Parts: sequence; C-alpha cells; structure tokens
Amino acid sequence: MTLKNTSTKRLTGPASALFLGAALVVSSVASAESASRPFNIPAGSLATALNRLAETGGLQLVYDATIAEGLQSKGLSGNYSPEAALRQLLSNSGLSYRAAENGNILIERQTLNYKQDPTALPAVNVVGKANSYFEGEDPFSTDYKRSNASTATKTDTPIMQTPMSVKVVPNAVLKDQQAITIDQALRNVSGVSSGWGGSGHFFVRGFGSYINYRDGFLSQGEWAHTEDLENVERVEVLKGPGSILYGRTEPGGIVNFVTKQPLDIPYYSLRQQFGSFDLYRTSVDATGPLNSDKTLAYRFNLGYQSNHSFQEFGGNERLMVAPTLRWNISDRTVSSVKLEYSNIKELGNGTVPVMGNRPAPISRERNLGDPWNYQEDEYFMLSLNTEHEFNDNWKLRHRFNFKNYNLTMSANGGSSANPLTGDVGRAFFAQNTDGQDFQHNFFNALELTGKFDTAFLKHNLLLGGDYYRTDYRATMAGFGSDPALYDTSNVYSPFHTAAAPVILPTDITYSNSTIPWFGLYAQDQIELPYHFHVLAGLRYDNADLFYGSSGEFGSGRNPDTHSERVSPRGGVVWQPIPELSLYGSYTENFGAPNYWGGDGKPLPAQTADQWEVGAKTELFDGRLSATLAYYDLTKRNAPIATWLAFSRAQGEAETRGIEFDVSGEILPGWNVIGAYSYMPFAKSIKDETDPTVIGKRLNNAPKHNGSLWTTYQLQDGDLKGLKLGAGMQALSQREIGYYETAQAPGYVVFNMMASQAWQVGNSKITAQLNIDNLLDKTYTAAIYSYGPTNYGAPRTFMGAIKIEY
Repeated sequence: MTLKNTSTKRLTGPASALFLGAALVVSSVASAESASRPFNIPAGSLATALNRLAETGGLQLVYDATIAEGLQSKGLSGNYSPEAALRQLLSNSGLSYRAAENGNILIERQTLNYKQDPTALPAVNVVGKANSYFEGEDPFSTDYKRSNASTATKTDTPIMQTPMSVKVVPNAVLKDQQAITIDQALRNVSGVSSGWGGSGHFFVRGFGSYINYRDGFLSQGEWAHTEDLENVERVEVLKGPGSILYGRTEPGGIVNFVTKQPLDIPYYSLRQQFGSFDLYRTSVDATGPLNSDKTLAYRFNLGYQSNHSFQEFGGNERLMVAPTLRWNISDRTVSSVKLEYSNIKELGNGTVPVMGNRPAPISRERNLGDPWNYQEDEYFMLSLNTEHEFNDNWKLRHRFNFKNYNLTMSANGGSSANPLTGDVGRAFFAQNTDGQDFQHNFFNALELTGKFDTAFLKHNLLLGGDYYRTDYRATMAGFGSDPALYDTSNVYSPFHTAAAPVILPTDITYSNSTIPWFGLYAQDQIELPYHFHVLAGLRYDNADLFYGSSGEFGSGRNPDTHSERVSPRGGVVWQPIPELSLYGSYTENFGAPNYWGGDGKPLPAQTADQWEVGAKTELFDGRLSATLAYYDLTKRNAPIATWLAFSRAQGEAETRGIEFDVSGEILPGWNVIGAYSYMPFAKSIKDETDPTVIGKRLNNAPKHNGSLWTTYQLQDGDLKGLKLGAGMQALSQREIGYYETAQAPGYVVFNMMASQAWQVGNSKITAQLNIDNLLDKTYTAAIYSYGPTNYGAPRTFMGAIKIEY
C-alpha cells in the first residue's frame, strides 16, 4: 500500500477533512470554489502526479501502488479545488476515489455506478488497459460533457486544446432522449440540418453529405440508412473540413460514430421500448471478461425494431447485431475484432412534392406513393484493430475494415405538383433489379503516434497512411423511354397502383465503378510555453475513378479520372487560464469524387478551405463546457444535379456564420446540452456555366438553427431517482433547390421526458416516457435538392422499461 501523509498541510476552515469528505459525495460547487488553489503538475507518471497533488493539495491519499503502474497523467495547470484536481488527474485512468471516515482519500479501481450510492461522484471511464483507442465507457454514466475527443486530431486531445469546433453527444444524452435515428442525435449539434428523408443524409455548415465515419474509418455509400445507434457509445462531430486525416470527404464536417467497446467489469442490460404507430424495439447490451486475468473481453449488442408510420402504407423493420472481442495480447498490445450485421426494410414511404413555392399542402397522413414502395438496406461489416505501445510515448495502430452493402428498392414518386390542378407526374425507379448488386468497401490504415520534447517544445506527432477502395455494381430501371414507367397522381385525389410496373430488359441500366484512393498524412501538436498549443498538418491524396455502364442509359467505359492534391491545415490555441481557450485555424479540404459533365469529360475535383476563430470555456470545475465559433467556408466545383446525372460543376459556394454549443452539468443532477447556429451568408458566389445562381441562397441552409435539452434528477427525498427533462428544436426557412424559387417554412417543436429509477438488489430498473413534438406541430423536417420534402412526425410517445445489472 502507498500512503502519502501530509498531515502538516491540512485544509483549513470549510475545507477540513470531514467537509472534504462531504464535498466528495455531493460535488458541491460552492465548497469546490472556496478551496480553490493553484496547481502546476507536469504530465507524466500518474503515481508521480498523485504525490505532487498530495503535497500541494494537503490530501492524504491511500492506494495500492500496483493499480497505478503504467498509467500516465496529462498533468494539471491552473486553479482547482483539491477534489477537482484529483478528479482531473484520474480522468480516463480507470481509477476512482472516495472519502474514508478518518479523512483519508481512498483510490481504487473503478466499479460501475450501480454498486455505489445514487449520489456518487460522476463516473470515469472503465478501461481494460491504458490503451486509449480501445477503452470503453461506464454504461451507467450520466455525464453530458466530455473533456476529450479524438475525431479532430485522431489523438486523445482535450477539446479545450483543439483549434477547431468539436461537439460530442454522449450516450447519456441519447438515452435520455431515446434517440434511435441519426437525425435525432444530430439535432443536438449546431449547424446540422436533416437532408433526404431524415435518413442520415445531413447538411453541416450549409453543405450536404452522405458520408459518415465509424470509429474513425469511412462508412459510406448507403445514404447512412444503416447506422443504428444501439451500438453507438457517443457521436463526435468535427465542424469544418477534415479530409487531412480522413481522405476525400465533404467540407461541412466529420460525423464520427464511436461504438461500444468491451469492458473488464460484467454489465448486462435489456431495454424494451414501445411507442406510437405500433413501435416496438428490443435492445440487448452485454459485456465482460471471458477469463480470470481479463485478457479476453467481449461485448454483444442487439437491436430489433418494428413499427408502422404516421403516413399511410408506411412501415419499418430493422435488425442490428454486433459482437466484439478484445484481446490484451500483452501489457502493451491489444487487438479487437468486431462483426456487425444490419438489415433495414422500409415499406410504403412517400414524399411531399413542391407545389408553387412551398411543399404541397397535403395532410401528414397522405402518401402520394404506392403501398408496394419498398427499400431494403443490408450490410455486413468486419473490423480488425490492433494497437501496440513500444513504450509510454510511442504507439503503432493498425485498422482494417471491410463492408459489404446492398440496396434494393422499388418506388415511384414525383418532385413537383402543378399549382393549378394539383397533378403530380410520377416516375418509377428500381435498383438491384437482378438481385446481384453489391458495394464492397475496403479500408486500411497504419498510424504511428509519439510524444517527445525538443528544447522547450512538447510534441505529439502523428504519422499515417490509409487506403480506401469501393467496388460497386448497380442495376437500375426508371426515368427511361418506356411509358409504362410513368403515371400521374394528384395531391387532392391520390392515384395508387396495385403493383409495380413490369420492368423490361430494355429499361435496365447496368453500371460498374471502382473508386480507390490512398493518402499519406502527418500532424504535429506542439505545446509551447505560456499555455500556447499549435497544430500543423499536411496530407497527400492520390485518387482515381473508373466507371462503365451499359443498357438504356449506358455510355460504355467512361474516361478514367485521376486527382492528386496536397492539403494543409494549421491552428493555434491560447489557454491563458484553465477555464478559457482562444483559438484560430485554417484548413483545406479534398472533396468527394466528381463524375463527368454533359460533354463526357471528367469534372474537376471538389476542394474547399475554411478559416475559423473561436473561444472555449469549462465552468463549474470542468463539468460544463461551451464553444463559440465563427467560420468562413468556401467550396469549389460542387456538382449540380440534373434529372439523371451530374452535368456540371458549380464554381464556388460560400457559407459564413456563428455557432454556439454547450453541454454538461450546471448543478448536481441538472444537465443541459444546447446548440445554436446563425448562418447569414450561404450563397453561390461564382458560376461561369449558369450565372443566374450567383447570389442565390444554398439549398437546405437555414439562417437560424438551434436546440436546447435539459434534465434534472432529484438527488434525495421520497422521489429520489426521478428525472424530468424538456427541450426544443427550431429551424428558420430553408431553400429548396438552387434558385430561390421554393422554400420550406421554419418550425419550432417541443419535447419532454420523465423517468424513474429503482435499485432492486444488484439490479437497476428504469421506466421512461418521452413525448416528441409535444404541441403536435405540422412541419417539414427534411428536404432534398430538387424538390421532395418529408413531414416531421406528429406528437409521438415513446415508453421504455430497462433493467441493468
């Protein structure tokens, strides 16, 4: 045992040993501030940092020296209470602490919160070993705020020291909101709006994206339909360009879904949800070690859902299964393998066409599609990840991912209605007409990270390379010369057919494409004196596109396209006091691949650049964080969609705006997460092909976009464990298309929740009720570029019973 005795340096007055013990239990803000004192503890061994804390903070720390072996501390600089300083040093270490009756502070391995008193301190991460990439989080955590994120830098960097805007939506928020779709999770992030059907096609800082990331690797190609949140630990969003670390991507931002990892402590949960429109959803989460020395651990997640829709003919059935195995090969090497299978079937989905300058005035229940409209998204994914520590400062990480994705659909619909008659011309479209379509995604990355000093500079270096390849085969029918593929309906008197039209061989277009690219990148995060942090990075990309097609719209083998680019980024952060950071950054972006123009020639590659400045703060001993950012983002050569294909590249489009994000705990039990975006400028600024779009506002780029969600859980009394929550989401008017000829009106919706938790033996049982769109507002939730829109759901109830042990 290690006992650090500092009895000659006891805290005095209200911060005596007895009062410190009480403060540790209730996390009193007032007492924490009254005991605030300066600390300057350098990064290094956790045991050394704890000894320095005991000496300067007047604490008696008692712990087994073996539990701190090999653990590192990021250090501490600034004014903290001794309790807040200790919590900061132990963050992400797998260790927790408690006050003994004699005034000593006992440090021990973290246990899950359900075994602690309900007024226990905020949970810290439960980790199998010190490797940060494979750590899992305490599933009982109620924290709305995270201090660190990896998406912006691919290193475990404090958000306060990151010169970009980063928003994290933790699992506690997803659980309190009962979020089951991507757009529900992203409504907590400023500058994000839903795109096509709320399917996961989203717009960030005015630019649309079908691309998302899963544990840092690309998960693209399926309009994000298949992202199930049941296996997601948290959602990290990097605002602005991120291609320097991730390759070709959209400049608005990186949305990274961090999945659940195996834990060394057994945990099991079963949740049954039930809600409006016959929704039933069953979720299973199980994890723990497989052997006595905990070198093997597993996690198993399952989600199954079936439901009808508020729209006639609509329905949904989805299944997600995700087993994971983690193997601690040695004290310095850890490897994991994850399998994931998802199948989503959607029936009878229909859209709302534009009529004049607004979405057609039809009821939410009306479906202008047909009952046989069908879409199925299915994928299988294999992920292999290994990390090896050469020593305490240098690590090598390898990641491999394979994904087989298949989309099958058969549907008809129209994008616009005649304002005088209400007639809607509908076109039929089908994909995977012969049952042999596929999309294979391969991702491989090798990264080396190292920490070292040069003179007075402290470096955190990242060197990496990645290779991504998509092989795609599609058979499509529709929009052709066959009159049987077209008909007319009416918004006032819909026309429905009994079955899909017969597809003739002459209706089918066959296409094959291969999209490979590889990149090399380097990044250095440098800590300078006087609390300055500098980030500098560079990436080289080499990308190709090979495409051929045959059939009705076939054009044979198109010209191969090849693009190369070097993209830099840099940023600086000044943290004059621990509670405040000021930052600025410049980033360039290599965009998603373009195809060919109407003349058959390849379009130029998409690029972008962004300037950003902002301020970040952490308040209430680091429990609440906020970011205020101003950005100026310009995208070049964005493809403009015509009826069938991309025919031209837009010159330049620019967005400028201010964003504010906040999340964390204001007082014990009172959590909040909020976001607001003001984007006064979002316009086309250059277009040599079609000058009429210059000065027009961009599609789906609301000037105002905000949300607020807050919960409070009673800390004592007869109703202890009762949690109440409420929130709202608001968007201003959005343009439909590129010419300012049609708009989707703005809206405000309100949501609320209530839950009650009981401790029954070693189990925790929680009953919960959420009500979304409390006032039953009729509103347009999502839009797409050339016309179709989707209504948001009416007032919706979602109940849940969850048991954990």
